[in-house]
Amino acid sequence: MKTLPLVDHRIYTIRLRKMNEFIEVFDSLAMPILLETLGNPLGFYTSFIGPQNQFVHLWGYESLAEYERRSRLRDTHPGFAAYLKASEPFIVSQETRIIRATALPKSMG
Repeated sequence: MKTLPLVDHRIYTIRLRKMNEFIEVFDSLAMPILLETLGNPLGFYTSFIGPQNQFVHLWGYESLAEYERRSRLRDTHPGFAAYLKASEPFIVSQETRIIRATALPKSMG
């Protein structure tokens, strides 16, 4: 798999016992739009150890300009508002980080 220079690392904290409902809404309403506007994700995760009820997704980008362009496409997509409205009752908080790829320490390579 190709390593991309920037990763949008999103963490959504979901209401207690609502993860399955949130994932259903995300899968049916958000994913078609995200695949069209953001491209293929790097991965999806739920928390296992540490803070609970967290849904994490990662999207890779070649540059900050590409991130901004694709994010604008997502945010202005005609169907995205329906996802935001449908998911709102399930989301307690959201964190968005842009993280950069770095070279491995020499001891690992």
